Amino acid sequence: MTDFMTQARAAEAAMRDVFPPTPLQKNAHLSERFGADIYLKREDLSPVRSYKIRGAFNAMRKQQDQQLFVCASAGNHAQGVAFMCKHIGVKGVIFMPVTTPQQKIQKTRIFGGENVEIHLVGDYFDDTLAAAQEWCAREGGHFLSPFDDADVIEGQSSIAVEIEAQLGRAPEHVILPVGGGGMSAGVTSWFGDRVHSLYVEPAGGACLRAALKAGRPVSLDKVDTFVDGAAVGRLGQRPFEVLKDVPLPDVIALPEDRVCATMIEMLNVEGIVLEPAGALAVEALGDLRTWIRGKTVVCVTSGGNFDFERLPEVKERAQRYSGVKKYFLLRLPQRPGALKEFLGILGPEDDIARFEYLKKSARNFGSVLIGIETKRPENFSDLFARLDAAGMAYTDITNDETLAQFLI
Repeated sequence: MTDFMTQARAAEAAMRDVFPPTPLQKNAHLSERFGADIYLKREDLSPVRSYKIRGAFNAMRKQQDQQLFVCASAGNHAQGVAFMCKHIGVKGVIFMPVTTPQQKIQKTRIFGGENVEIHLVGDYFDDTLAAAQEWCAREGGHFLSPFDDADVIEGQSSIAVEIEAQLGRAPEHVILPVGGGGMSAGVTSWFGDRVHSLYVEPAGGACLRAALKAGRPVSLDKVDTFVDGAAVGRLGQRPFEVLKDVPLPDVIALPEDRVCATMIEMLNVEGIVLEPAGALAVEALGDLRTWIRGKTVVCVTSGGNFDFERLPEVKERAQRYSGVKKYFLLRLPQRPGALKEFLGILGPEDDIARFEYLKKSARNFGSVLIGIETKRPENFSDLFARLDAAGMAYTDITNDETLAQFLI
């Protein structure tokens, strides 16, 4: 057994003084759909509802003489550090992006109590990270990286230690969400070549794919923060050293709207609350159908810190991605009966979700923003055919991101 595996096993054993192993649950719904034995490693059921407590615990237990810890986090690492600060009785200074969901900020305060102070700095994680490192260099304390730290990576590897013990063997595939790469590096280091590891990142924060293409970690020009738990603009250097030989086909970048569909499905069908990053591994199953059929697969559901005030946005994104909701601009004649004529064109499963005149001053025509929800995506082909036949001019703006920012 390598030194890393010995240390990972020791870290996992030490964690039992703080929290029990998270469940490894076979999911009948997903197993039937994909013709495989699909297990969920429920990191969303840890004391802080994410795996981040593992890395924080392991790094902090190795710094027993340290009384001040400083970290930067999009939310989950912050909660892990805050939990451990209160547990062992030390002080923590935690930097979080201004855009962090309120649920994560509030839980960090609850977990840390009087042992932590929180600074909201920057719109993006990388700005927050820079601010935290500057503060730490100026004021002192031990900076605890959320992913680019050997002890943190070792702590995250305890996920793999538990999986193998709970399953009684190594699975054939493990699907890992990727942010900065700490958890992926830890699990990959434990399983090595014994397991086919697959990596999933949000399309708006695909830093692992960028690093593999460049041969080194590189900073993304732009990051979509919707999948906040994995919205990292640059892969960590230490994780890259572990992951640098990962084949590009083993890395999947998923559109943010597509992840929303899985969040809604897991909530409605299974009663499982997942944050966007926590749903990445489950959603990736659809891209891996031919690889995983008949195999044993573990999806790491990395977090469940979801603010339900975001649910309308998640539902909206899921509907638009699945094709059952569309927005379009309709050029409606300014004459009596025109609106009634349009309403008569709608099908029996079509429902108006939004109707707004954008321009009321035109003499002959008016522009109308219309949102339509329906039960089946193919209903829109029939609707648009009827609009064409009636001579009504319209423009589908559902996927026009520029217009959507202003109108939807």
